[in-house]
Amino acid sequence: MLYPAKHNYEPLDVVNEKVIDITAFRSDRGEPLLLKDHITVLGFLGKSPLDHMIAASNLKELVYDKFKGFKTFQLVIVVPEGTEEEVEALKKEINTYEDLKYWHYAFASEGEIKMLYHSLKADVNLEADLSLDEVFIIDKDLNQRGRIDGRDERAVENNKPAFGVYAYNAIKVAEIKNMMSDDVRILFTEYRQKRKGKFDDSNTRRANEINKKHE
Repeated sequence: MLYPAKHNYEPLDVVNEKVIDITAFRSDRGEPLLLKDHITVLGFLGKSPLDHMIAASNLKELVYDKFKGFKTFQLVIVVPEGTEEEVEALKKEINTYEDLKYWHYAFASEGEIKMLYHSLKADVNLEADLSLDEVFIIDKDLNQRGRIDGRDERAVENNKPAFGVYAYNAIKVAEIKNMMSDDVRILFTEYRQKRKGKFDDSNTRRANEINKKHE
């Protein structure tokens, strides 16, 4: 099953709004590229994409292969202009015999890449070569999704300090395979329920909780 069971389904938190769209970026396929109206996994491979083979392979095997059949899903890797040859070499390494039609490389200037990064909420800095091990989930309305409280049940029970999850480390297999895959799955469930008119957003849920406390 792709969708979580109803009894343990919690919508994925909006951790940041107004992510800049990538309309000015150039797609490796020569097609218009947008974040708007897509569920996007967004990554930055920097000036030496081949140096990030592990991250790219993890994303392909643990995220892309799982969600590639779902309408509006895309995986977008941002790279600086001038890395076209390395990108083609990376494609040959990870594409094998498959055409990754929902996997896009977006070429842009250093300034444009930094502007996009600064529109994201992150607790890690973009490296000097414009790369980042972490990847982000962006929804159809240009909101960044994650977890306001990233603790699991055991951590909550043990009173561990709360922490936010704004991005996911593509080098860490467990983090991508478990936490990130679950969060992308939850986001698809949210949009599925919205289409059916069965979804309360986080603001509605918070208002209901506050009202109950004051009853």
